[in-house]
Amino acid sequence: MRFGIVILPEYPWSEAQRLWRKAEDLGFDHAWTYDHLAWGELASGPWGATVPTLTAAATVTSTIRLGTFVTSPNFRHPVPFAKDLATIDDISGGRFILGIGSGAAHSFDSAVLGEPELTPRERHARYVEFVELLDRLLRFEDPGSGGISYSGDWYQAVKARMVGAPAKHPRMPFAIAASGPQGLELAARIGDAWTTIGAWGSSPDEWWRGIADLSARFDDIVERSGRDPQSVERHLSLDSGDGSRFALASVSAFEDMTGKAAELGFTDVILHWPRAEGVYAGDERMLDEVAPLLARHRDRM
Repeated sequence: MRFGIVILPEYPWSEAQRLWRKAEDLGFDHAWTYDHLAWGELASGPWGATVPTLTAAATVTSTIRLGTFVTSPNFRHPVPFAKDLATIDDISGGRFILGIGSGAAHSFDSAVLGEPELTPRERHARYVEFVELLDRLLRFEDPGSGGISYSGDWYQAVKARMVGAPAKHPRMPFAIAASGPQGLELAARIGDAWTTIGAWGSSPDEWWRGIADLSARFDDIVERSGRDPQSVERHLSLDSGDGSRFALASVSAFEDMTGKAAELGFTDVILHWPRAEGVYAGDERMLDEVAPLLARHRDRM
């Protein structure tokens, strides 16, 4: 099993760089930050931009993988964003993971640009185009060619160029977040990993039952797609924003939740860096307590 940690982009870089370095020093396999313009109860506080945050993180680390948790089409266009992503991947030496989701229907990100509210069907159609076009752009490695052109219902590209050969072939890994049937099929078709956060607001027992059901459904979909199920990583975010689940509340909570995830076949679990108060509140010293367990779980599971 591998372990990831989410560092919210709420700290000035003079403070945040210590967290990214420490995540690597503690032995985490990957570190992520949210890709939102503002988020939840923290919307009125400091909130940095994702691309420069991850670029800076790439320069102060050397081995840990870095990623978005998760990006969405709510405020991004694949062409300029693909160039940003490819550049971060180059700077990091091929350590980038693109975590990607459809985006919340009712959020600051989906309203800030003044665009009309979309139906679930429209949001999924936009999501598919977003992922498919990013997939094409990030595989592109011939700057001397005529570029990539695309004409869809949601996005257009006319002879789009990239920054050169991908830092990792055929492109950076995609970790596709999904819970509905169509999203799971997209993850099975294109994703290098599937990511889930489970049902928001459910009790812990209900949440684990839902995760077990989702995992079984995803296994079936991957098998039907003709891919080897072992070729797709499975990423589980263990924490809930309402505080009903927080893996770093104690060592026993970490052990219990990580063990359950392993039993359900997840290859990776993702935690959140403890904050002083509010969402994901906890004691940063807990990271030092669980750090020795990371290698043990990685070898055992």
